[in-house]
Amino acid sequence: MARSDLIFLHAPSVYDFRKKPILYGPVSDVIPSSPVFEMYPIGFMTIASHLEAAGFRTRIVNLAVQMLADDRFDAEKKIRSLDADVFAIDLHWMPHVHGATEIAKLVKKHHPDSKVEFGGFTSSYFWEELIRRPEADLVMRGDSTEQSTVQMMTALQKGKDLSDVPGLVWKDDSGKIHKNGTFRCSDSLDDIKFDYGTMIKSALRNMDVKGALPWYGWDRTPLTSVFSVRGCSLNCAVCGGSSFSNERVACRGAPAYRSPEKLAEDMDLIQSYLRTPIFVVGDIRQHSNGYAEKLLEEVKKRKIKNHVVIELFNGADDDFFSKLDKAFNGGWSIEFSPDSHDEEVRKAFGKGYTNASIERSVASAFANGCERFDMFYMTGLPFQSRGSAIDSAKASKRLWELVKKEDGLFIYNAPFAPFVDPGSRVFEEPEKWGYRFFARTLEEHKRLQENPSWKHVLSYETKWMDRDMIAETSYDAAIELAAMEHECSRISSAVFEQRKERTETARSLMHRVDEIMTIRDAEERESRLWEIKDEGASLMNSTICDKNNLDWKAGSIWRNAPRILTGLVRSSIR
Repeated sequence: MARSDLIFLHAPSVYDFRKKPILYGPVSDVIPSSPVFEMYPIGFMTIASHLEAAGFRTRIVNLAVQMLADDRFDAEKKIRSLDADVFAIDLHWMPHVHGATEIAKLVKKHHPDSKVEFGGFTSSYFWEELIRRPEADLVMRGDSTEQSTVQMMTALQKGKDLSDVPGLVWKDDSGKIHKNGTFRCSDSLDDIKFDYGTMIKSALRNMDVKGALPWYGWDRTPLTSVFSVRGCSLNCAVCGGSSFSNERVACRGAPAYRSPEKLAEDMDLIQSYLRTPIFVVGDIRQHSNGYAEKLLEEVKKRKIKNHVVIELFNGADDDFFSKLDKAFNGGWSIEFSPDSHDEEVRKAFGKGYTNASIERSVASAFANGCERFDMFYMTGLPFQSRGSAIDSAKASKRLWELVKKEDGLFIYNAPFAPFVDPGSRVFEEPEKWGYRFFARTLEEHKRLQENPSWKHVLSYETKWMDRDMIAETSYDAAIELAAMEHECSRISSAVFEQRKERTETARSLMHRVDEIMTIRDAEERESRLWEIKDEGASLMNSTICDKNNLDWKAGSIWRNAPRILTGLVRSSIR
């Protein structure tokens, strides 16, 4: 096995989930990855790109994907076979706390002389608790740490002191903990390297395509991303990526934007590799309308033929959608997350636009050539009652009636789960927002993940809905949503009955787990849980919705092989 200077490791949410009787529930029904949360952060690719440009050899190993794809895959054996000076483990979002820390223990067990580094939002928030763990040598705090990581690797390679690396918390040879000063992030992303060629070259060099996949199934239905922004101007109450949280945790006082020219260049480079949809992260109007118009001009110049997915943070009008339609040769779609139909809930959450604005946006998008419009509602929000959550599902009927039956309007309703983001306004002031938490520390969150039912993994309940009600309402809202879809003739009676039956089966399993957990004898309790594991595993995807709707039309990466070679050449020239 070739030696690497740094290997990025992505762990499943729970290690080893295959050896535990877990009922996952609908916690990931509206994201590409499974409840194992096998999707690694884009920072793997950007940091690797900067390290490779600086002369370091890197590798991405997605353990979660390989464990999900093959029951016989031995993650510990894989870790033992790797060879690197530094193993970088992402603890970006809290659902990875169990898997990330357990993987780190295995790295230390088999590579005691290598350094183990943690990074990401959750690592930045819980750095003090994390660095005290024996499996942690380094914690990189903050956002946009590409250059800091290059500095860290350079210092380690030369045997120099790490004191000058911004944002780094580290242990010296005696075990003493040092905390370096943070840095103020740049207000521009133009110096960041966003190049999928790094991932492709690493996979080819190590002959390990599966290990580098962003999530399970990505090779069959790939979706790529470009970032218009890091940070956010919005202050959504439960979001760890909000303006409040970025200032408090990620050392970013204001959003940083990628110039329209660079963003269009990123999209052009992606289409040189893959004929796959491109998701533009961040509302392109967030900077200004002038920014959005300049981007669309640049995109038009470069003749982007890939399908492009645009994110909205609030409503949009005919003029905006018309410009999208003229700019993107390969068509375009919209992602929009109002979170609730209830304007009071939405306003309290941090989103002030009206239902009338949402309705106008949906109708206008399809009138101007939109191919698909995804909309997301959640259960478990601040100031949201059970009735309000159910009514969000009912309100979908009005939206479906605004468009043609053949228009691709997809509406999803899922629990806000499993954890409230550390650093968010709700996490910092729970009483103000009507929340009660079952976990505050890193270790407490980790222990929650060992529960066999998704309901008891939830780190919170609210003044308006306790854990039980959040779970029951999530299932009820799913059935109501499917009923509205059926009434609007968007799904057949057979599909509606199948979805309803699947949802009720999942609810029944949750109740059975509740009953089993009352058994006092630990051995009997464990045995009973294992009896229903397979049934629960069969529901781990598309628990309350049809997750296949999230897939974008794209050819597999294997059909793109000639294009990939061309893209690699362009990347090297670039």
